[in-house]
Amino acid sequence: MAIAAIKGDRTLAQLSEQFDVHPNQITSWKAQLEGGAADVFGPGSSVATLPAVDVKSLHAKIGELTLENDFLEGALTKAGLLSAKR
Repeated sequence: MAIAAIKGDRTLAQLSEQFDVHPNQITSWKAQLEGGAADVFGPGSSVATLPAVDVKSLHAKIGELTLENDFLEGALTKAGLLSAKR
């Protein structure tokens, strides 16, 4: 609706009748779109950058979980609770 208001093809009265919304609300939405569209579509948006990932700690965690999985797989296989065929 705000895009239709920006296009200017129809008057506020026509838009408010078509969408059953008060003209002041359309004007407000139009102003919000005009003020915020650059943030959404423009380069260098103000979206917070992602924090740096500590790859060493992630690799350490993967190694830890792999060891745990291998240990549990061996223990369950010895106990007969896990099939050797996988």
